[in-house]
Parts: sequence; C-alpha cells; structure tokens
Amino acid sequence: MKPKQTSTRTMPCAFSALAILLCLCSLSSAEVLSRQTSISKHKQQLAEIDSQLTRLANYNPRSGVGVGGYRSSRQNQADHLEWVEIDLGQTYKIDEVILVPEIRRSTNTTLLTDGFPEAFRILAGTAADQKGKVIASYTSDDNILPRIAPLAIACAGIEASWIRLETTTLSPRAWNGGYALHLFEMLVFSGHENVALHQPVKASSQNIQAADKHNPALLVDGFLPYVMDTAKGERSPAFVATSSPDQPGYLSIDLGKAQTLDQVHLHAVDLSDAIPQKRFNNFGMPRHMIVEGANAEDFNDAITLTEFKVASVFEAGPILMKRFPATTCRYVRLRVLEPSIEAPPHAPAYNNIGFAEIELLSRGINVAKTKEANGNYGFSTYKRTYSSLTDGRNFYGDILPIRLWLNELALRHELERQRPQLALRLNELYEEQKSLLNRFIALAVILAVAMIIILLVARITRMRQLARVRLRLAADLHDELGANLHTIGLLSDLATESREDDEAFADIQRRIRSEADRSGAEVRGCMDLLALNNYYENLEADMQRAARRIMAKLDHELIIEGEPYLQKLKPRVRVDLFLFYKECLVNISRHASATAFSSHLSADKAGVSLIIRDNGIGISVDAQQDGMTPKSLERRAGLLRAKVRIDHPSEGGTVVTLTIPAKRLGIFKSIYL
Repeated sequence: MKPKQTSTRTMPCAFSALAILLCLCSLSSAEVLSRQTSISKHKQQLAEIDSQLTRLANYNPRSGVGVGGYRSSRQNQADHLEWVEIDLGQTYKIDEVILVPEIRRSTNTTLLTDGFPEAFRILAGTAADQKGKVIASYTSDDNILPRIAPLAIACAGIEASWIRLETTTLSPRAWNGGYALHLFEMLVFSGHENVALHQPVKASSQNIQAADKHNPALLVDGFLPYVMDTAKGERSPAFVATSSPDQPGYLSIDLGKAQTLDQVHLHAVDLSDAIPQKRFNNFGMPRHMIVEGANAEDFNDAITLTEFKVASVFEAGPILMKRFPATTCRYVRLRVLEPSIEAPPHAPAYNNIGFAEIELLSRGINVAKTKEANGNYGFSTYKRTYSSLTDGRNFYGDILPIRLWLNELALRHELERQRPQLALRLNELYEEQKSLLNRFIALAVILAVAMIIILLVARITRMRQLARVRLRLAADLHDELGANLHTIGLLSDLATESREDDEAFADIQRRIRSEADRSGAEVRGCMDLLALNNYYENLEADMQRAARRIMAKLDHELIIEGEPYLQKLKPRVRVDLFLFYKECLVNISRHASATAFSSHLSADKAGVSLIIRDNGIGISVDAQQDGMTPKSLERRAGLLRAKVRIDHPSEGGTVVTLTIPAKRLGIFKSIYL
C-alpha cells in the first residue's frame, strides 16, 4: 500500500518568489552600501580640498599702474601660430615652466584671463639641438581656461638652453574681439632659481601700438600681477623711513658668513586696499640705487652686484627681481643714489624709503632671512624697525620662494575647479541614495508581505496535504480492512459449518489467522507512513523480506556496502529508496521471466548507488525506442532527485542503476542527516 505523491508545486514557486525578492533586497542593500561608501569618499575628498584651500596662498591681484607683459600682434583667426623663445644663456636642468596670465576685470568685477592661449605646446633644446623636442602640449579639451592662476608645467629635469612656446589656438581678447597671445610672465625654474629672469626673448610678432608696455622683454622682467598673500604666519609691517633730501641713505645686511649670491628680490611696501589707492605703486622705492657686496665690514673691498634704475611708475611692482653673476660676500649694502620723493601738500619734500623685505638669494634660497640689518635712516612710525627687512614676512604673512608661491596659486586653481564638480557629484549621490533607500524600503515592505503570504500559503498547503493523507489512509483502511474483515467473517461461517471436519476446520483457521495478520500489517503500514522516522529503518532486512515475499521462487543475492552512511539517510530518502527497490522487483516478477537476480546497494560521502541485475528477457525493442526506462521508475527517481539508467547487456538480462548524489538542489541540501 503506497500513498500517492502530494503536489508540491505551490511551495517551490512561493519560495522562488521569496528568493527573488530576497535577491532584489540584497541587491538594493548592496547598492545602498555602495552609494554610502561613494558618498563617504566624496565627502572626505571635499573636506580634504577645503582643508588644503585654507593652507594655500590666496589670489590677491595688484592694483595701480604697471607694465602688462608680452602681447603679440592682433590676428583675425584663432588657429594662428604665434611663438616666443627664451634664450637661457647656458644649459640648465629644467624642472618646471610656469606661465602667468594677463588678468582683466570684467564688467561685473569678476577677474578673467585675457589672451592666454587655448592650445599650445612647449619645446626645449640646447645650442646643439635647435629643433628641440616637445616637453608639454595642451589642447582645448584640457580645459585650462578660464583661469587667473599660473599654469605650472612639470618638465622632469630636461636639459635645455632655450625654451619656446608655440600656440595652435589663440583665445579672443575682450577689448576688441581679435585674437592674440598675451602672457604676463614666463618663468623657467631649475630648482628654486628662475633661470629665465632678464634673459633675451624673441617673438613671432609684437603689438606695435603698445611696444613700450607689451614688448617681449617684459615676459621675463620678474614683475607679477599678484601681491604675495600666503595666508601663513604672522603679519609684519614694512620698513618705512624718511631722511632729508640732501642726506644720502643706505641699508646694510650682515649675512654672518660669506655666501655666494646670484639674485636679489626687493619687496615693495604693502599698500592699503583703499579704493582709489592713496599711494603710487613705487612708494618708498628709490629711483636709482646700487647693491654692493663686500667681505669687509667697512665695505673697503665693495663690488657692485647689481643696479636698480626706475625710469617711470610703469617699472614698479610688488617684487623687484634682479639677477647678477654669482659673487661670494658676507656684507651687502643697498646704497641710494636717487631717492623716492613724495611731497605732501603744504609740506617740504621728504626722501622716503621702504621695503617689506629684502631677499638675498643663493641658487633660489634666501640666505638673508633673520640676519641683522642696519642703516642710517630715522623711522616714520612706531615699530618700523630694520629687523622688518629680514624677518621673512610681509603684511599678509610669510614670504615664500617664488616657485612655491606660484605653485600654490596653481594648485588653488585646480582645487577650486574640482570642488564644484565634486560638490555636484555629491549632491547627485545623495539623490541617488535617497531614491535607493525609498526603493529598498518598498522592497522590504513587499518582502515582509510576501513572507506573511508564503507562511499562510504554506500552512494552508500543509493542512490540505494532511487532510488528503488522512482521506487516503481512511480510504485504504476502508478498502483493505473492509475486504479482509468480510473474508474473516465468511471464513468464520465456514469454520462453524466445518467443525466436524478437523482438517478443513484447521485450514480455515490458518486462513483466518493469515487474514488477521495481513490486516494488522496494513494498519501498521499506514501508521508508519505518518511517522517516517522509524519506517524502513533497517534497509537490508526490509529489502531481504521484500525479495522473499515478491520473488519467492527466484535466486537472489543482496550485497550491502557503506552501512554507516545508510543509517544516516534521511527518512524520506530511505522510504523512497525502498519503494524504488520494490518497484524494480515488481517489474522483474511481472515482465522479466527471470530465474535469478542480484542487488548491490552501496553508500559513501558522494551519495548512494543501487544496481539491480536479472537474467530475464531484457527490454523489448518498443521499450528501447520509448527511452527504455519505465515511467514508474522515472517517477520514483524524480522523487529522489536521482539519475536512473537501464542497460541491456549483450549476454542478456537487464541492469537498473540508480545514482543519488549526496548534495542536491532544492529544499533538502543533503540526503544525510
């Protein structure tokens, strides 16, 4: 008596739907975590940019009047070749080229560049290599414009005695709409030293109408369009002093020991930010002065290092830079030959002298910082001491090397350009995160509802299955036991009639006993199916008993291997395996016409294998064409999620092979407990 297989299609479908929802929720959760990670990364980058910006030098454009760097002639097309070439005088190892743009003020007070090329390339070479090679190239796609900051171009230590800039695309000038190359300054650094300062410059063309204010030599004159505002360190007021017109003045610095000097930087007095400006740009700057170096304190061995001569207010700027041949000396004196004269209204003229800092450079390093300074001037205001000349600070804070300062301005430009893009992307990520969270919440709600529905469906399905099992068992008990009890009743009547015939009476009693045993077995079978844990617990004994009952007239050999694994088989697997074996025996007894058969059952960690052989007539040709495997065996193998194979050996008979893998897909992950 075998119960029919209850339909279980509903539960796998429900669990599949649940699995899909869980996958979707998992994917949404992964996306949320990914977005959160990306948001954290962008926030950290934004915080790092803001932190860097607080430590970098600020843009502080100079005001007043002054020269405006180099400007080429006006062109009508953007794709016109213009070039400038700097002769460095000797071969240097070039580390960096810095281009400083011309800056203009727009109608809404915004600062913009003017005439900076949109696309260009930098070439470098030596006297023996006039063709040179390209060390940097920029196109319009590089988006170097708009900018008011310097453009720093790394050169990786290339050796060169000349540097050349060639344009491929010019930008329009705001004033007349024409196209021109306009650069305020071009600096070429070897270490901290600007080796292009005051070197000869050639150019493809020149603006003839403004030759005095935009000629090629102004590209390397050392003037810059910025005030040095590093936003670092303490402020220091500039040294400012006065003397009578007929008193020659001087300033001196003791370097402490002999130093090899090759450059001097004079930082002009920091002017107030009042609009309009109340002082000339060259306030306190002597119109003519010489810088002397000596190793004797009384300067009896003095030699002239360089000379400053200012012809007009246009030759003024925040920093005056002069190069001179390398000279070794301990004492440096700045001697005024023609002072700066400023005559206040209704007052006699005074000689004014003032500097925010005097830097004496040795290969780009200021060796005068913190050294003792002196002079023969009185002071115009409180705390305007000589120490202000060499304290390394101006009104805005610390004074940096020119290369470092310009690099900070270039880096500020890059960070300020990246910051809005980063902030925009961060806002987009926040919106995406919000959308994902909403989707995740919706999926979580759907998942919760789906789980409730699945639990309800599972409960209802189990109740229906239980009802069907009960109904089937009741029907089996009614059919089998009803017939058996009716037979027992009839036999009892015959026994009453045959009491006088001892032999017939004894036979009827044996039949009654047999029917009673069968009825008891049927009842026990039905009860065992309700509690599978103890059903077919001893497979070997059950298989032997089934073979004797079903195949009583046939020779039979049963081989069992791997009993420890067989003992660990799950109850459902054990029942289905035994029922498969019984179905095979029934098929042999009905159809094979066999006289002997053998069974080999083996189990290991890989799974279970059952092989049944008989010496019968084998599989018919029709059956072979239909696939050879009987549908009843296929159905039983399907319940076990196993593979069944029917072989028809050449020596005759049939071989049935059942293979049950230990690991299976589905609800049950393994066939073993």
